[in-house]
Amino acid sequence: MTRSVLRRLPSLFFVIAISIALWPAPHAMAASKVVAHIDLSQQRMYVSVNGKRKYAWKVSTARRGYRTPIGTYSPKRMYRRYFSKKYHGSPMPNSIFFHGGYAVHGTTAIKNLGRPASHGCVRLHPSNARKLYSLVRSVGMRNARIKITR
Repeated sequence: MTRSVLRRLPSLFFVIAISIALWPAPHAMAASKVVAHIDLSQQRMYVSVNGKRKYAWKVSTARRGYRTPIGTYSPKRMYRRYFSKKYHGSPMPNSIFFHGGYAVHGTTAIKNLGRPASHGCVRLHPSNARKLYSLVRSVGMRNARIKITR
C-alpha cells in the first residue's frame, strides 16, 4: 500500500464505525405502531397497525354513574389472567391497563357488548381481547396507544 492510503485508513475506520453505530437495529425497523381507538358514542374499538385499520369490534364502556376516561394513553401493565380487586374478583382476561385501574379486557358479559355496561373499563369479546393482547405484546407496550374519544 502507498503511504497516502495508509494515512487515510484511521479516518476510514472511524467513518465505518460511526455508520455502523448509527444504523438502526433490525428490531427497531420492524417495530409496528398499534392504536386501539375506542369511540364511546359508537361503542366500538378500531384497531390500526401502522395507520391501517385491521379490526373493528363492539365494546362496552362505562354505564350511567361511571366514566371511561377520555384521552390517549400508553399501556402501563398487562396480564393474561387478572381478577378485579375492586369488583368482587370479577375475571378480566387479557387485561391491558392504561390509566390507573382502567383497562381494556375480555368479558363474559358478551350480550352487553355494543352498549355502555361497565364500571369504566373497556370490555371486549374474549377472543378479541386475546387478539389485542397478543398484538400489543408482539409490538411492545411502548409501540401501542389506547385512544378514547366521545
